[in-house]
Amino acid sequence: MSAVAEFLAAKSPILDVRSPGEFTQAHIPNAVSFPLFTDEERAQVGICYKQEGRDRAVELGFAIAGGKFAGFIAQAREIAPDRQVRLHCWRGGMRSGAVAWVLGMAGFEVTTLKGGYKAFRHWAMRQHDRSLSVVTLGGMTGTGKTNILAALAAEGEQVLDLEAIANHRGSSYGALGLPPQPTTEQFENLIAMQWAKFDRARPVWIEAESRGIGRCRVPVGIFNQMKQAPILQIFRPRSERLALLVEIYGTAEIEELITATDRIRKHLGGLRTQQAIDFLRQKKLTEAFDIVLDYYDKTYQYDLEKRQVFVHSIDVTHCSDRESALRLIEAQRQLKKESIAVF
Repeated sequence: MSAVAEFLAAKSPILDVRSPGEFTQAHIPNAVSFPLFTDEERAQVGICYKQEGRDRAVELGFAIAGGKFAGFIAQAREIAPDRQVRLHCWRGGMRSGAVAWVLGMAGFEVTTLKGGYKAFRHWAMRQHDRSLSVVTLGGMTGTGKTNILAALAAEGEQVLDLEAIANHRGSSYGALGLPPQPTTEQFENLIAMQWAKFDRARPVWIEAESRGIGRCRVPVGIFNQMKQAPILQIFRPRSERLALLVEIYGTAEIEELITATDRIRKHLGGLRTQQAIDFLRQKKLTEAFDIVLDYYDKTYQYDLEKRQVFVHSIDVTHCSDRESALRLIEAQRQLKKESIAVF
């Protein structure tokens, strides 16, 4: 058996022997689904356990899984040719024990996770409360914050890109052109794996976000640190912002853009919403987004005023993503040098 930190630090493939449904809900990042039972078989064993007891459930489990053992060995050989694997189930009980026994008999070196996925979840939730030196990257919609975060990372800065992890840009249009979102539980797992690796002595850049990013929710411990963190806010003229929005959403289906615009009708107002939709139908995206920006700019300004933290603005007009990142890095270092309350 292995504790969570030691288990995660190893390099061999992770086999998740829980059912497919459990894996889909959430799993350890980079784990491979390697189910002992299907969802239906797991339900059968669970019912048997409740109605007839543990011994009968174990017998049923072996009766169901016994014929799969040769397949497990062949599949594991494909995943781990060197025959070294890590594996876990929900609590580190019978399912992981059974698969570990089978693979061990086939010559595999098997490390099982003490406490299973449940122990990993406890570890993940603790990571969110780890205090780090957060710097919030602010800026109105269309200023290119996501691209600048990538440029910061390319310069060796520590970056937590919440929108990339959530597969959502955080607005009514945020899901367009992106893969399906993870569950909030999986979102939390993915964040925890990154958060645990960050160096406390160095800043962590995070884009200013609300707690909800699409259907994903930012963990409370991290969101509280974001709310209290200083904001380095980038500025671009409206023309540049509109051009960037057209670049991002220009390939989206017009009907998808119309649906996304209609979702903010209550905030934008009926007349302005209809004007934006009419522009979209005419494929005049710049004019449509110009209307929509009025709402998002007001929302951003309102949220900024609520935070009541140090805000430093940086003009990145005509700057490339890398040039913008370098300006931010220099500003952060200068502010720290001057002992302004940034950390």
